[in-house]
Order: sequence, then structure tokens, then C-alpha cells
Amino acid sequence: MAKKTTVKKVAAKKTAAPKTARRVIKPWTKDDIRALKAHSKARTPVAKISKQMKRTVGALRRRAGIIGIGLGEHR
Repeated sequence: MAKKTTVKKVAAKKTAAPKTARRVIKPWTKDDIRALKAHSKARTPVAKISKQMKRTVGALRRRAGIIGIGLGEHR
């Protein structure tokens, strides 16, 4: 008689999804808004404002639109 062989079922290894950094929303203070208005009036380039205020260009443009000031080329 032949020897019975058993087949072990191996569970597939589950790989955890890579953890992404959690987005931290930095609140806008009155001083931030004053600085943004001053930069707009001085026609400071948006990239320079972004580095100085440690905010993204998109965040600056969005806040400028909300408060009704221009940050683009057509200021």
C-alpha cells in the first residue's frame, strides 16, 4: 500500500498596506492672514511665500480666494 501524503495549505502572507503620513491641518491665524495680505500687496512670488509660511502653494491660493485677495500673475 502506498503511503498517504497530506497537502498542507499555507495561508498567503498578508502584507500590510504602507502607512501614510497623516495630514495635519494647520489652522490659519490672524497673523497668517495679515502676512498673506502683505505679501499679496508686495507681489511676492507664491513659491517664496509658501516656503516662508510653511504652507503649500495650493493652501495659499485657496485661502487668498476665500478672503478675496489675488496671488496670481493678475494681481
